[in-house]
Amino acid sequence: MTARFAAPQLGMLAMLSAFAVLPSSASAQGAGLGAAGELVDPDILRVCADPSNMPFSDESGTGFENKLAEMVAAKTGRKSVAYTWYPMVMGFVRNTLRANRCDVIIGYPQGDELVQNTNAYYRSSYVLVYRKGSEFDGVETIEDPRLTGKRIGVVESTPPTANMAANKLLRTAKIYPLSVDTRVTPSMAEVMIKDMLAGTIDAAIIWGPMAGYYARESGADLVVVPLIKEQTGSRMSYRITMGVRPSDQEWKRTLNQVIKDSQAEINGILLGYNVPLIDEHDQPITH
Repeated sequence: MTARFAAPQLGMLAMLSAFAVLPSSASAQGAGLGAAGELVDPDILRVCADPSNMPFSDESGTGFENKLAEMVAAKTGRKSVAYTWYPMVMGFVRNTLRANRCDVIIGYPQGDELVQNTNAYYRSSYVLVYRKGSEFDGVETIEDPRLTGKRIGVVESTPPTANMAANKLLRTAKIYPLSVDTRVTPSMAEVMIKDMLAGTIDAAIIWGPMAGYYARESGADLVVVPLIKEQTGSRMSYRITMGVRPSDQEWKRTLNQVIKDSQAEINGILLGYNVPLIDEHDQPITH
């Protein structure tokens, strides 16, 4: 798992049957530039992405953010998708979007000041993962006393660590590194799932999209529980947007229209990767 962002490990922290070109897109994108002052390519969807960060993005084009990029390209009349690949570590935004090498980050947590956020296109949460039929059946919060003294895997400096510390769970926890380059090191979500199946840890707390994907990939009978019932501590749920440059107001409006018109299709792509989706009332989205 990369140090995608300090909030969720997205990684965040990124979807769309071909609509006709949106009117706002057609009027905003001129020859070579977007609307006045906007350096947005009108013919190619230029995406900033990590080359090895499943289930989000991958050079092979198999991540769900790759699928979303293809949808956005079709719906905004772009002829193709082109990537600027850069590991999702310190300097990612500076060396990609802010350097004008690309025009959109497909998945970005809402509220980060490094980018201008579009409207959110999904909401997910950190989750607890454990073997079905284990002593953790029915556990829904980090505060549950049944977690006391257990070996819980968690990534350092992520929101769940604060809640675990408040409940004295870090004493027996296994802490995994936040900042890794997944081009040379496996995703920490994948490592945690494997460690749990090997008996190194008893359960894991992972950012939902990564947990859902790797839990299914493992082939084991695992339970993935969104942590949406915490009473104290850090929030566990986050809205995910697309990130653009602060100057690109018309481009943001174009993407917002795509998101609005395509939400059902977006949900379908995300659910296809086993992403735990929750609505604004913390209810699961299943279709």
